[in-house]
Amino acid sequence: MKSKNFAKATAIVLGIAMSLPIVAMRMAAQQAAPQAGRGAGLPAGGRGPAALPAGVKAQTNIPYVENGSRNQVLDIYLPEQPSDKPLPLMIWIHGGAWLGGSQANPPALFLVNKGFAVASIQHRFSSEAKWPEQAYDVKAAIRFLRANAAKYNFNPDRFAVGGDSSGGHLAAFLGTSGGVKEMEGNLGNPGVSSRVQAVVDWFGPTDLTLMQQQSLPGGMAHDTPNSPESSLLGGPVQERKDLAKTANPLTYVDKTDPPFLIMHGDNDMLVPWGQSVILAKALIDAGVEVSMKTIPGAAHEDPKFRAPENQRIVEEFVSRFIK
Repeated sequence: MKSKNFAKATAIVLGIAMSLPIVAMRMAAQQAAPQAGRGAGLPAGGRGPAALPAGVKAQTNIPYVENGSRNQVLDIYLPEQPSDKPLPLMIWIHGGAWLGGSQANPPALFLVNKGFAVASIQHRFSSEAKWPEQAYDVKAAIRFLRANAAKYNFNPDRFAVGGDSSGGHLAAFLGTSGGVKEMEGNLGNPGVSSRVQAVVDWFGPTDLTLMQQQSLPGGMAHDTPNSPESSLLGGPVQERKDLAKTANPLTYVDKTDPPFLIMHGDNDMLVPWGQSVILAKALIDAGVEVSMKTIPGAAHEDPKFRAPENQRIVEEFVSRFIK
């Protein structure tokens, strides 16, 4: 029998689904070369270099793959005053349509002054490597962080991962594919787990084959050869259904998955709100603890996600499961 938390999450998700139409949206296709720090029409999750909050120190561009790509790097943020015990780690993956973006200045940075360490992952873009290479990158990054937990004073048993937009997709994928050997890759630290203990998914795509179906009439197509989804897969989405299935976090959902916090705006014109609904429902059906919050009026990468109220929701969620 599902817990009260499961029942509450079910009510939240189903109530949303009954009271609102599934908002159909479009990730804008790349019309020109990406701007620095931005993907194909999708604002990047990282906001570029910025002054660190007081009390925070950073180590940047740490390679997590030996002799790897310049994008196989991550940043680590720690409190300036060393902790006398290993810290829980919040890992963030930036957005950018898998085409661009920066790991600098992640939205989770505020957590360093709340008793956490924070890491921010970069990965190879779809212009350099096609799926599942992005999966191999983020899993390698998790293994690197866990293998080096003692060096950086992380608690290796208390890792959460989050992401926005395409980074939300990769975070959700990490959450549901823990232990799936064929998706691990061979980019270092074999035998080290890439599992995480909690997931924060901000408006991430899930089933790429349904995005066109969920689009509003007149919306830009997701299935065209130059769409971000098709670029990720190396060809039109509907001609790569088997590969798209391996990229779909729903493919791997089971009762052993970690708790999820899913947040999505109902005015998101790039990633359909319905992508989050189907993920939440699949997790609930499997008996996984889920909280889903729809932010009224919020667009894609809306500043509302970084408002104090929503930062509090994120902090309370990750504190509950990894602190």
